[in-house]
Amino acid sequence: MTTVTLKINENSEKGKALLAFLKAFHVDKEQKDVEMLEEPESPYNPEFVAKIKQAEKEIEDGETFLIETDSIWESIK
Repeated sequence: MTTVTLKINENSEKGKALLAFLKAFHVDKEQKDVEMLEEPESPYNPEFVAKIKQAEKEIEDGETFLIETDSIWESIK
């Protein structure tokens, strides 16, 4: 199987036509003759995304602490 990555402007006439053409082949989900994989391009730096995901994991694992915003200036002294 060959993988092809396309950037399609879905707002243009040709882009709409190509998307409609490709979606016509993707009707039968049991047959994997043609499979469309949609992976949106991220505008963010991959290192930044990795840091955010690491922070989310730390929050889920309880490795963070909460600072009360009402008394934040007292804690800086």
